[in-house]
Amino acid sequence: MPELSRITLPSGTTYDLKDATARAAIAGGTSFLGITTTALTDGSTISTITIGGESVSAVNGGIAIYNSKEFIYADTDSSWHEIGDTGNLGDLAYKDTASASYTPAGGVSKPTFTGTEGNLSVTGTPTGSITTGTGTANYTPAGSVSTPTITVTPSTVSKYVAASATGGGSATAGTAAACTLPVLTTSVANETLTIGWTAGSFTANVPTKVTMPSFSSQTIATGISSATSTQPTFTGTGTQLKFAGDSMTSTGKFTPAGDVSKPTFTGTAATIEVS
Repeated sequence: MPELSRITLPSGTTYDLKDATARAAIAGGTSFLGITTTALTDGSTISTITIGGESVSAVNGGIAIYNSKEFIYADTDSSWHEIGDTGNLGDLAYKDTASASYTPAGGVSKPTFTGTEGNLSVTGTPTGSITTGTGTANYTPAGSVSTPTITVTPSTVSKYVAASATGGGSATAGTAAACTLPVLTTSVANETLTIGWTAGSFTANVPTKVTMPSFSSQTIATGISSATSTQPTFTGTGTQLKFAGDSMTSTGKFTPAGDVSKPTFTGTAATIEVS
């Protein structure tokens, strides 16, 4: 995979990337110096640290641990660089196995319902027939609805409208603006990124020439001032409907209330192991 260790800007200035400093620090190999009580941070320029109560000089590729962080020293910038942090590890980071108990399978007992039985009685006329009679009419099965008379008065207003499709107007097209975009170029050689820049150009547009059309006054409906309608009437022939049927009584028993027993769960315990 291609790699970058420095970058060259259009100004001609070249910068080393931080990764290049770290790689230079380990180019000659690394060595573990120990656990220090000297407060180190990323970018520290401390040249002498304390390990086990003794002063130790920082050397290129030397690795030291402060609290839960690991640092490596580089001669290229005379600075310490953070390379690791174990402060966010959980309790299992230092364990090979973990276990817990759970109940993976079993059965739930079937609940039972206990209630008090009651009596139920229903009386009604479930079946029969409908016949017509000669008494007072209570149903009008058919007829006709009269046609209402509707009167609408519109609201009008005078507006100016074009006398023709163009109204005598015209338009002469202009020219659009032109633009040449700037160009950004990049190249990589010998792990150096070079950025180049070419400025663009812009030519303003020529506006379109428009001749306005002519208009004439016309009366246009804008809404309804008033609307009236006569009330329609329904004319039909009434008749009397009568229902005749046989009454019946139905009796039975039901259990309206009671208690449901609580189910119980029986399972077999097992052990989970994680490594």
